[in-house]
Amino acid sequence: MQMLTKFESKSNRVKGIAFHPKRPWILASLHNGCIQLWDYRMGTLLERFDEHDGPVRGIAFHPTQPLFVSGGDDYKIKVWNYKTRKCLFTLNGHLDYVRTVFFHHEYPWILSASDDQTIRIWNWQSRNCIAILTGHNHYVMCAQFHPKEDLVVSASLDQTVRVWDISGLRKKNAAPSSMSFEDSMHRSAATQADIFGSTDAIVKYVLEGHDRGVNWATFHPTLPLIVSAGDDRQIKLWRMNDTKAWEVDTCRGHFNNVSAALFHPRQELIISDAEDKTIRVWDVSKRTLVQTFRREHDRFWVLTAHPELNLFAAGHDNGLIVFKLERERPAYAVHQNNLFYIKDKYLRVFDFANASDVSVLSVRKIGGQYVHPRALSFNPAERAVIITTPTDGGTFDLFHLPKDFSGEPREASTDGKRGTGNSAIFIARNRFAVLDKTRQQIEIRDLSNVTTKSVKPPATVNEIFSAGSSNLLLLSTSTSVILYDIQQRQTVAEINTPPVKYVVWSSDNNQVALLSKHTITIANKNLEQSCLIHETIRIKSGAWEDAGIFVYSTLNHIKYALPQGDNGIIRTLDQPVYLTKVKSKNVHCLDRDGKTRVISIDPTEYRFKLALIKRNYDEVLQIIRNSNLVGQAIIAYLQKKGYPEIALHFVRDHKTRFDLALECGNIEVALETAKAMDRDDCWNKLGAEALRQGNHMVVEMAYQRIKNFDRLSFLYLVTGNGEKLRKMLKIAELRNDNMSRFHNSLYLGDVEERIRLLKEVGQLPLAYLTAHNHGLTEEAESILVSAGLNVEDITDLPAPGQLLKSPTPIVKHNDSNWPLLTVSRSFFDSAFTNPDNNSIAAPLTFADANESIDEIGGDWGGDDDLGFNVSEKVDDQRTEGDVLEEGSGWDIDADLNVQLDKEIAQELANGAQSEFVPPTSGTNESELWIKNSPLAADHVAAGSFETAMQLLNRQVGAVNFEPLKSHFLKTFQATRTYLPCNVILPPLVYHIRRNPEETETRRVLPILPCNFQTIISVHLQDAYKTTTAGKFQDSTIQFKNIIHSILLIAVSKKSEVDEVHQLIEVCREYIVGLSMEQARRKFTLDNPENTKRALELAAYFTHCQLQPAHLQLSLRSAMTLSFKAKNCLTASMFARRLLELAPPPQVATSARQIQKITDKTPNDEITLDYDQYNPFVVCAKSYTPIYKGSPSVECPYCHASYLTEHQGKLCTVCDVSQIGANAAGLKVHV
Repeated sequence: MQMLTKFESKSNRVKGIAFHPKRPWILASLHNGCIQLWDYRMGTLLERFDEHDGPVRGIAFHPTQPLFVSGGDDYKIKVWNYKTRKCLFTLNGHLDYVRTVFFHHEYPWILSASDDQTIRIWNWQSRNCIAILTGHNHYVMCAQFHPKEDLVVSASLDQTVRVWDISGLRKKNAAPSSMSFEDSMHRSAATQADIFGSTDAIVKYVLEGHDRGVNWATFHPTLPLIVSAGDDRQIKLWRMNDTKAWEVDTCRGHFNNVSAALFHPRQELIISDAEDKTIRVWDVSKRTLVQTFRREHDRFWVLTAHPELNLFAAGHDNGLIVFKLERERPAYAVHQNNLFYIKDKYLRVFDFANASDVSVLSVRKIGGQYVHPRALSFNPAERAVIITTPTDGGTFDLFHLPKDFSGEPREASTDGKRGTGNSAIFIARNRFAVLDKTRQQIEIRDLSNVTTKSVKPPATVNEIFSAGSSNLLLLSTSTSVILYDIQQRQTVAEINTPPVKYVVWSSDNNQVALLSKHTITIANKNLEQSCLIHETIRIKSGAWEDAGIFVYSTLNHIKYALPQGDNGIIRTLDQPVYLTKVKSKNVHCLDRDGKTRVISIDPTEYRFKLALIKRNYDEVLQIIRNSNLVGQAIIAYLQKKGYPEIALHFVRDHKTRFDLALECGNIEVALETAKAMDRDDCWNKLGAEALRQGNHMVVEMAYQRIKNFDRLSFLYLVTGNGEKLRKMLKIAELRNDNMSRFHNSLYLGDVEERIRLLKEVGQLPLAYLTAHNHGLTEEAESILVSAGLNVEDITDLPAPGQLLKSPTPIVKHNDSNWPLLTVSRSFFDSAFTNPDNNSIAAPLTFADANESIDEIGGDWGGDDDLGFNVSEKVDDQRTEGDVLEEGSGWDIDADLNVQLDKEIAQELANGAQSEFVPPTSGTNESELWIKNSPLAADHVAAGSFETAMQLLNRQVGAVNFEPLKSHFLKTFQATRTYLPCNVILPPLVYHIRRNPEETETRRVLPILPCNFQTIISVHLQDAYKTTTAGKFQDSTIQFKNIIHSILLIAVSKKSEVDEVHQLIEVCREYIVGLSMEQARRKFTLDNPENTKRALELAAYFTHCQLQPAHLQLSLRSAMTLSFKAKNCLTASMFARRLLELAPPPQVATSARQIQKITDKTPNDEITLDYDQYNPFVVCAKSYTPIYKGSPSVECPYCHASYLTEHQGKLCTVCDVSQIGANAAGLKVHV
């Protein structure tokens, strides 16, 4: 028997523990008053609960509801809801420490034991105490419900164990039913009796036998047995019937107070732990000690068993451990359509074809009562099996199977067929290999178990595996797997891997999967690696699919791996399973009880990816049409592999769909999504792409949507569309846009219109020159007359030059496009139809994140000084689809004509007149802006700096406006244009609106120089690039400039408000992270304190929410620094996190080499104030961690976190707001 530790935590002394019945969670109540909720499968701390004052000794999950209960030294019992993470209510009544608390399995009851010498039963629904059990005359250390009957067992320091009958309480609190008058009177009398003493719970037995106080007592789950543990270092077993209870026996062996004891839920065992730092296992029937597990420094205080799984947990001085007492992986082997496996000491054969399952051989004599077979090897030629067990350091048994599997299983005979060895496998028809790990010898034996050859392996070998050939073996060492030729006694090949636990060959023996604890290495039969897959949780098993895809299971997933390295999740698991065969849509497996199961899966995703890799486009198209592949993962995969046109078929998010359409040149889809979003930046991008392809009709629509009249007029000029140019001239006249009128008249060659315009704006000299040069003599003379001049007065005329005349179009493209640019189209472009579009906006990303991070520079540094020679190069394989001709553009000219006619009619309907109407004086434009908007930006534009500051103070708690001075001035100046009239007069001021088409004065707003889309597409990307280049000081300034600019922007749609807040978070994370990195570089690593602080800052930097490319760089920096400082454990952790991000091959190789070196000495030279498993944020001022549940304050604008001692100070991230100030929140949308 061995203890297999599954999880271990480090914390204050653990006084109480409880498993969740369904989820992989465990609660730990600590002596310091904290309650921790752990995920023992992932090894992460999920939540902390800190409301008790003093140690918390009792803790328990409710069996069905999302509740748990705790009791502590503050005399309080608290009921919590772990979904809302809040305490629902507190039960008060105990007068001393509360020792244990438990929920009833059926009724809404809580049972509590206390040092006030009482046991109380509470109704957690009515929140009342419904019974008080008195009788003990010392501290009650423990009280528990019977799992099925109406009994309670309690243990006390008065040296007794008491069994209580609570059937009266159950009847009293059962659901009401009709009753007679006599029954109601009896119930009334019983209620009267409660005043003087409870009649609902009575003592049934008092068990005396312990010499000192009793610490724990519990019922057997099915038998009428009780086990108790006390300070007399003894464990006593008691039996009871309907009338009496008596002591059966005593287990002696502990050297100090026994803290707890319980029955094994599945076997006839008792498990106990004590203050002698041991956990002991006892045989119930023999009352003898089976096994002892000892810790060096930690006393044990509590013990519990999982209600459904084969798991136990014990709390000690420095945390808790979750463990099991036996391997639950069944020994099995697969040959063709047969599965050979061991269950309940019988060798069974399962036929995959007809689902028959028969028992063929009894193997009860091998191993022991508590030792299960570890491995099984099958020889089809001789119908023989080798079963390996860990008994006596490793033992193997050779059995011959009957020819016919029908009938009763026969008893196995092991005459001369047993031997010593850690691993034993068949390597030929009549030979098998045995590894003697102690002597490091590989023995080749025949079927009579006679050694024919002995081989010394080339390295220290832990396991041997079959290599698919009679002369070859796979030897697993601590750092590699060796392909070894037994005949030649030489190494054929070697591959570097972590210690390999299992090897799975494909059916044709051309591919092999090497399974380690957290990695899978896929290679060919010559051990040439094709890919390496890393998992954060344990890998349990795997099997090859016929198409060459490896399907494997982890603790909670079934996953797939393609030979090229792509992997993904097929489905989730409630409990781990061990895969035996993958066939079509079914996975055959064994569960931990040794039962064969068939799990249905959906193989669509991995077949789709495999078809893409093999370029089987017909199958890809069939899968897309007949299945429902969705999700961000498949979209990102298609983009990564160079298939944006396929990704376009899956995307429903408008913005992502628009970007993909532009990427693959699909103007039709891009136009459709642009119409749905109707954003200026999208129309601009669409216009640029359509112009690149020559689709001027879409360009025309894009310019019309964003009302870019100047570009629209020039487009009509180059396409020779004089009719629409004439309409543009009319629109410009109605808009009172004189420059646009002049341009359009120039494009049209309309001299009379130019002269008329120049006369209207008072430019008579230019009007005269235009008329004179174009031979319009009468018009020229009339201009002179209106000016009071004659021809003789004009003397300084310029020399005659060449008249400016618009070109005459030779070919007019009014109703058709230009010859379109050939766009590369793939096989799939013509196969897809446009799906519906409906989703949310895509997140802010680093546009150049796909660029190689090998181009980094500046302060990031490199890995050259680590001493590794990394020269791996991986070709970027991109698949180009077939080039297909694109059809012509749409016939949309008629629609555009109607649209232009409508605009002209609308302008005329709004009362535009050709004659001059003198304006009337009205309200100052700046005052209108202040009245119409609650945005600080609009108040700044209006020149009302004081009200803008007041708004920012109320919205974001702003107190320091010095960094905003330049932004204030820039915003104010950009909203006005100045026209000088006379040197002695001030210039005329013209206010510029951002909604010039608006005629309602209550809605006019000023133009703002800072545009949100420009910030995202230009300033943010520049900051990202500066960060990649390692110019941390410059990039910090850029991010701060962005966060200042956001205060003075306005967005036109509510959907962009969330993007603004997301951008603030991005800037905050980068400013904090880069500031920490700059602070770290100021430390000289000449003394331990400086080195420790530098390592901590580097570690904190890796927890900032950065773009993946920058997170890789921060992890590389932290990994390198930790490696140099000989903090091997921390360096290995950073290397693992870096590998999870799929870095470039050279970086990944360096990380693996560091991981390989550090795993040999997994410890840290310098202890850091850094706990990666406990969620935290970094104080933006002191650069110290603030762990989850610790008190903190925030900046009301950027939400940077600070220690409470910095309350009221200026935020160091935004340099604007006061830490901890009350604020309503930033407004950017009217």
